[in-house]
Amino acid sequence: MSLPIPSTATAAADLPPGPDPGAELPQGAELGQGSAAPPAAEEEEGEGEEEEEEEGEKEREKLPPLPAASSAAAGGLERGAKNQFSTFSNFITTINQKKEGTGNRNSPTQLVIPNIKNVRDLPPMCLDVRQKQRISIDTLPQELKAPIPPEPSLPIRTKTVKDFQDDIEKSKSSGDWKAVHDFYSTTFDSFLEINAAFKKDTNSAFNTIEDSGIDAKFVNVVYDALLNTPQDVQKSVLKGIINGLLQEWKGPRTKDDLRAYCILLQNPQFSNTSTYVIYAHLLRQIAALTEADHHFLVHWSKKISQRRFKQVVDRLLQFISLRLFPAKPEEFPPMMKCTWWIPSATKVLALFNAANSLISPPIISYMDFYNSTLDHIDLMEEYHNWQCYGNSHRFSFCQYPFIISIAAKKVIIQRDSEQQMISIARQSLVDKVSRRQKPDMNMLFLNVKVRRTHLVSDSLDELARKRADLKKKLKVTFVGEAGLDMGGLTKEWFLLLIRQIFHPDYGMFTYHKDSRCHWFSSFKCDNYSEFRLVGALMGLAVYNSITLDIRFPPCCYKKLLSPPIVPCDHNTLVGICDVTLDDLFQIMPELAHGLNELLSYEGNVEEDFYSTFQVFQEEFGVIKSYNLKPNGDKIPVTNQNRKEYVQLYVDFLLNKSIYKQFAAFYYGFHSVCASYALLLLRPEEVEILVCGSPELDMSALQRSTQYEGYQKTDLTIRYFWDVVLGFSLDLQKKLLHFATGSDRVPVGGMADLNFKISKSETSTNWLPVAHTCFNQLCLPPYKNKKELKQKLIIGISNAEGFGLE
Repeated sequence: MSLPIPSTATAAADLPPGPDPGAELPQGAELGQGSAAPPAAEEEEGEGEEEEEEEGEKEREKLPPLPAASSAAAGGLERGAKNQFSTFSNFITTINQKKEGTGNRNSPTQLVIPNIKNVRDLPPMCLDVRQKQRISIDTLPQELKAPIPPEPSLPIRTKTVKDFQDDIEKSKSSGDWKAVHDFYSTTFDSFLEINAAFKKDTNSAFNTIEDSGIDAKFVNVVYDALLNTPQDVQKSVLKGIINGLLQEWKGPRTKDDLRAYCILLQNPQFSNTSTYVIYAHLLRQIAALTEADHHFLVHWSKKISQRRFKQVVDRLLQFISLRLFPAKPEEFPPMMKCTWWIPSATKVLALFNAANSLISPPIISYMDFYNSTLDHIDLMEEYHNWQCYGNSHRFSFCQYPFIISIAAKKVIIQRDSEQQMISIARQSLVDKVSRRQKPDMNMLFLNVKVRRTHLVSDSLDELARKRADLKKKLKVTFVGEAGLDMGGLTKEWFLLLIRQIFHPDYGMFTYHKDSRCHWFSSFKCDNYSEFRLVGALMGLAVYNSITLDIRFPPCCYKKLLSPPIVPCDHNTLVGICDVTLDDLFQIMPELAHGLNELLSYEGNVEEDFYSTFQVFQEEFGVIKSYNLKPNGDKIPVTNQNRKEYVQLYVDFLLNKSIYKQFAAFYYGFHSVCASYALLLLRPEEVEILVCGSPELDMSALQRSTQYEGYQKTDLTIRYFWDVVLGFSLDLQKKLLHFATGSDRVPVGGMADLNFKISKSETSTNWLPVAHTCFNQLCLPPYKNKKELKQKLIIGISNAEGFGLE
């Protein structure tokens, strides 16, 4: 099954215009990176121009622009209570109300796009999500191209880190904070002053992506000291930030402005909900910057220390969570008046996600961008909004999938799968009735009947014959066995089939001991249907919420999402992705190490290695040669072209040499899992959905276990957990497999297993019994720990097969 490729569309949030109410963002200024391309129908170019203008006017009426600074700023702040910041909200509201009457008289009427030299060839801001098309600066009319505005001259500020630290110590000892107050109030009074204080060299432009020119050490020292200063000092900083944000936005932003934004985002005061109105306006201005400016912020952000980077991300996540579910709703303006808060924050968070993706290894884990608060909203509504209104400016968290946790994505995929299952089953029922045939309940399921002695061939025949039923609920029957499939037989079928297919003697996959993972065999064959079967098995596992014990490297899941939606044109290559030496390290570390040595070799590569652009592989005892490029056998590897050689060799091993095998595997997986929900997933998340997590936490399992006939304080139960917690990892996995049918942990952790221990009213001479379909262990009341351990090990070590006596 293939889905039509979704058209590229704007993934921009439902954001108001920038601080200048009359300036509209050019198309190229929209943030596409880090946001999933929505699966909406393709729209005609220019179709919505008038609609967008009307929407923009309505939005500007609903959301007043940021006004110019006025003398009311100081007065409004000074009248506030000393220990509260709530007056800032009232202050901005008052200013906005006054500004509404002034209209857009000062708004620029000409669309200006900054020169984006040194930016066009930057890497994408997010590597794991489909990108939207952008207008190149070279395609714009000449009148729309504008030079970078000159940087205004900065005031001279000579205070150093040591001077500031000395002032802090003197203030603490004397109680006189005037010098510190003056420094903070002056430094944060405007964007120019921020640059004057924190720019490493005020005489240098620092207009490249590589160096922001920010004195990070000074910024960190100033912010670390800020929260320990008196309230009036902290208020002076917020007052200055307001002044900076209220300045009129005339034309493109300078690099000094971007520096100021980068510095202000790190302000720890924005962890306090009383500052959220100011924080929201800061985020709105940053979100509304041009795409070129966003690229600068992304590259500058990746230079922030890990701890500070994590703090900014956590602050943004907290802002989104508290706006969604405020502890004290009265602290914030009504949601209808600030609908742009969450889209703005999410868009800024996308910049940090993009920065994180540019670093290898990343600054923080991709899981640190998850917002677990979203697990409690209507995710399917978000998903359907994204599907139905993808090309509109309607905001959905699905446009920014990095913020959605794997648990929430699993819910989306499961519900989407259930809806597809119901739809397919209903259609089958309607077809039967329309032909006046008697409905059969079995028609609502994908019924697979197999013999244990012919497991692979029977499974292949069944899935090929019932390809139209793959999206129905799976039920497995082993021929000659009386077991009724309530989930346990399905789990066992998956386990036995995977174990047989991946056996080295079967020849489909090669097991690499160094990396402890399987990879596709490059042997050529006439029929690749068995690879399609493995792909379908993985798809069925995801579709039916079964975890598989498969050891594929991360590169496999990256290829599986290349592309995430099956293209309509079957001539389009699938399963091909950009691979690097790091990907090869995860599969063949020894070979990757050798290639890395070649890259770093300081001698004469051509004379010492005597290699060409030709590689050799053994296939069924025969050595075959392959050229990495035309006439590769005649092209020597030299110091100059060795990088090309290594890249072509890696691409050959991970893409070209196994293309037919992986293409069959790809189509098998997507024949079951064809869903736009796959657009939301990272490769690492697909792996977790398919295989679960190998990390076992038996203490967590103990905490979540339910009991039937036993109490957790009973002697038998205490014996059991003493034994299990003392097991080796291998025995713990065997126990998990014995009781649940899988030795891996599902997405939601041990608690999602719903593991139950029931009392078995049988002789203590009996072994423990498991009902894998219910994740239930039946345990006789053994008299001592030694007997329990002995019987349990025998039981879990001989746990295959199903029979009734």
